[in-house]
Amino acid sequence: MRIRYLGQLAIAGLMFAMGCTSGVASNADSKTEAATTEVVTPSVTEADPCASSNPELATDPCAGANPCAAANSAVEVEAEVVQATPADHDYFVGNNGLAIHGTDPVAYFTEGAAVTGSPEYTYDWGNATWQFASAENRDLFAANPRQYAPEYGGFCAWAVSQGYTASIDPNAWRIVEGRLYLNYSPGVQRQWEQDIPGNISKADANWPGLSTGS
Repeated sequence: MRIRYLGQLAIAGLMFAMGCTSGVASNADSKTEAATTEVVTPSVTEADPCASSNPELATDPCAGANPCAAANSAVEVEAEVVQATPADHDYFVGNNGLAIHGTDPVAYFTEGAAVTGSPEYTYDWGNATWQFASAENRDLFAANPRQYAPEYGGFCAWAVSQGYTASIDPNAWRIVEGRLYLNYSPGVQRQWEQDIPGNISKADANWPGLSTGS
């Protein structure tokens, strides 16, 4: 009886040992399986392309149709256009200080001729003394000198169109669109008349910068 009892205890102990071993193995397998199946995904923080490098800036860097594109705005500066006002030029005068060699400037308009003025009827305007054939012409001139005074200071219109100044002959004249033009001589007058609009245009451009030494 005692031998049988001891045998049963041995069998029970053997079975208990096998069960513990199996449990440990099972637990180890479970842990291995858990370690194998459990995937730890690291937290990845994507950089915000619209984030301001300086968070203290009040401006929203993501404002606009394309918030992440750098603004490339060209600044247009309107250049102020300044047109120089031609300086007042001296009028061409002879040694006696008379404009147009003493010819009446108003008579070109009223009589269509070069009429010599009289020392009795004079008017000082600009740097010159102007002579007139009558008191009436003098008064007309005094009321509006620029209406009757010749263009380009009374210098040769052809010369001014070529970029220089020259004296005039009172008989070489022509009125164009209400303005009086004088030339150096009748021959130069004819040359000037070959292209009156063109020569006037060139003279207008040249005149402000020309020296008027007579």
